[in-house]
This record gives sequence, structure tokens and C-alpha cells, in this order.
Amino acid sequence: MNADIAGEPEPLEDQRQQTADEERTELFSYKGNDVEYFVSSSSPSGLYQLELISTEKDTHFKVYASTTPESDQPYPELPYDPRVDVTTLGRSSITLTWKPSPTASVLKQPIQYCVVINKEHNFKSLCAVEAKLNVDDAFMIAPKPGLDFSPFDFAHFGFPASNDADKERGFLAKSSTKLLRQVTAKPRVDLQKVCIGNKNIFTASELRPDTQYYFDVFAVNSATNMSTAYIGTFAKTKEETKQKIVDLKDGKVTDVFIKRKGSKFLRFAPVSSHQKVTIFVHSCLDAIQIQVRQDGKPLLSHNVEGIRQFHLKGKPKAKYLIRLKGSKKGASLLKILATTRPNKQPFPSVPEDTRIKVFDKLRTCSSVTVAWLGTQERSKFCVYKKEVADNYNEEEKKREQNQCLGPETRKKSNKVLCKYFHSQNLQKAVTTETIKGLQPGHSYLLDVYVVGHGGHSIKYQSKLVKTRKFC
Repeated sequence: MNADIAGEPEPLEDQRQQTADEERTELFSYKGNDVEYFVSSSSPSGLYQLELISTEKDTHFKVYASTTPESDQPYPELPYDPRVDVTTLGRSSITLTWKPSPTASVLKQPIQYCVVINKEHNFKSLCAVEAKLNVDDAFMIAPKPGLDFSPFDFAHFGFPASNDADKERGFLAKSSTKLLRQVTAKPRVDLQKVCIGNKNIFTASELRPDTQYYFDVFAVNSATNMSTAYIGTFAKTKEETKQKIVDLKDGKVTDVFIKRKGSKFLRFAPVSSHQKVTIFVHSCLDAIQIQVRQDGKPLLSHNVEGIRQFHLKGKPKAKYLIRLKGSKKGASLLKILATTRPNKQPFPSVPEDTRIKVFDKLRTCSSVTVAWLGTQERSKFCVYKKEVADNYNEEEKKREQNQCLGPETRKKSNKVLCKYFHSQNLQKAVTTETIKGLQPGHSYLLDVYVVGHGGHSIKYQSKLVKTRKFC
């Protein structure tokens, strides 16, 4: 009887030799920069090898392996509303709040929160933040095996000290003081990470006035050192000199942040005579209100949820004052564009109805057929799917993500297809697609993005569908 079958551990060197002699079988592959996992319900004993290849540049990674994934729960859970809210906005400080992780409030596990502040973009994972913080020429120095570190020494990636429990669950951890000193870099001035314990409120201070910052919050399980990202946000500090009106440039997209129950004033003054003005508004979160005056005369007042275009009759040397009122529920984010040349605007054209229709009679156990409207402009449409829980509801759908985020933020595994479509006859500007390869009785969230020539994208209203359980 073989030693491993009898329950006795097989020497590691024998396992390596056996692996070298036998043909290896690939169990899973993934390419990207997000958090990914692999679970196998029935795995024979043996040596499992994880090969990681950096496809672009030097990088950092974290790995968690376990033989008891059901009970470990290494990653903290997110609350039902995983958004980070901006509660106070000043010229040099911004206050953030978020709902606590159920892993701390319900399961009573040790959770601390880390806040990341920068002026470039939001981050998908804490690992990506740490990688950017540790960019340093010293990291490029090739260490000497046997002197600086052992082949299984990954302490400089932030794993806890090694112990018997960690070895059982596969933590790759070992102390290496010399290499740790080599790779510890001086933090970049434009990226700051602050861990604040179990508090769910944080005030970022000493910020620059009139500057946009991006904020991310990560819940970190102190026992496993694993982290989960909340949905990040961004906000712009107030101007040093109180300038109440922001000037819009013809044809340029402007990002606008409005605090809860607040308002913003914008001015559009075309430099030349014009026959018409088009105002494009894309509300990223909750509904906002827009009011427009032409030389002091009221032209329109509308609520905007999602995407709206407004066509106004022009007037020589006219000036337009735009007032945007935020939501009562929370802070508002939106994109706005005003132009006298609507044919050159970077956003794609969209129909008034941006719903996705599901043909109920064509639903099967493994596919659904959907349709949506297009326009007379030839545009690129991309379809994405995401499996969700059966109790997924409309409120969760609204909290899912910033509606202004494009398909580049989605996982490649969620992509169904991209296609070009248009029709000169608006009554026939409808297209259908059958999404296959679904699981019986499972729920999916479907999204359709239309991508403009300038790279800006607009997402249609998300659609929740469920395949038939029996066919």
C-alpha cells in the first residue's frame, strides 16, 4: 500500500520527482489583475503547482491555499450597501463613512479597515495598492538564493509570521529581514494608505483645494490577512477662492460631484453664433435635477436618472446658466457636456428607451434571448453577464456600481460579445441576442454598454433574468 493512501505524508522530494515523471494536468487558468479563486470539491493528495507569469511588468501577488475552504472564510464579507459615502466636503479635508462588514458585526471576527487616497484612479484590490506603494529600484536587485531568502520566502508580500496553523492552510510566510529592507520603498507622495482599526468613519486632511481625490476602503481580516474592497468613490475638494459658477467648454466632458442635498452652478457661453445647443447629462448614482436658463429666462427643469439629452434652440451671443441639484439620499456623481456641435460630441447616441427586453417564451435551462433598441448612428454594443443570488433585488442592482463605469472595469469572464449595429429606420432599430452557456435555475444580471467613438460608454438599464430550472 502506498504511503499517501495509508494516510502517512509522502516526502516532498518524492512528490516533486513524481510530478516531474508524470504528465501534468491543467486545472484552472486566469489572466487579469483582479481577485480570482479556484475551488475543487474532490482533490487527490499530491503536489499542486501554481504558476504565475507577469505579462506586463514586475508585479506583486498574494496567494491563499486551504484544504478547508468551507470553514475558513478568509475574505471579509461586504455589507448590503458596499458604497463609500462622502459626508463632509471642505477645501482641505473630506470625511468618509461606510457600513461595517458583517464579518465583524455578525461573525465577530477581527476586522480592520484601510483607507487609500490618491489622485489617479480607484483600486480593485489592496494587493494592487501595496504593489504601487512598494515600487522601488531596490526591488529590481536580484537577491542571492540561500543568503537573502529561500525559494519559499514570501514574507515581503505582507503575509503574517509562519506557524503550524498557517502551514496547514497554505500560508506562504517566512521571515526575511534582509530582503524586507530591500523592497520597503518610500511611499509615493500621490498615494496614501491609512489603516484605522475597526472604525467606519475617516477624515482625510491636509488635502489640496480644488483637487479631485479617489478614495478606496478595504476590509482586512486580521486573522487571515485577506482583504475585500468596498465600492470606491471620488470627490473634489472645495476651491480656495469661492467660485460659485463653473464654466463649461464646448464639447468637453466635465465630471461633477454634488454633496447630499447640495447644488452646483455651471455656465455655458458659446464663443460664436449658434442655432442650437445640446446638453448631455449622465447621472452615475441617484437621480439629480437640472435647471437651465438662457440669458435669465427659464428653458427647462427636469429630473435625470441615468442618461438624458436636451436640445435647446440657440440664440446669438446667448449665455446658459445650469443648476444641478443633488439627491436627498446621498452624494451625486455625474458627467455633463454642452456643445453647439452635437455631431462631434464624444458620447454615443442612445434611444430614449434604454431598457433590455427578455423574451420569456424563449428562456431555456441554458440560455436567454434579449433585445434592445439602437439608433441611426452605427455604434459598438458590448453585452456582459454576471451570476447573482436568487434573492438579488432592484435595490441591490442600483448599489452594484457607479453607472458611469465602462466595460473596461468588468471581468473578462463576464463578457458575452461585442457587435456593431444601427438602422436608418428607427422603427426597425432593434437587435436581439441569445446568451448561451448558462446554468439551469440560476439568476443573472445582464448589462449592455454602447461605446462611443471617443471611448466614452453608456450602460443600458441592467436586467435581472433567471433560466428555467426544468426543460
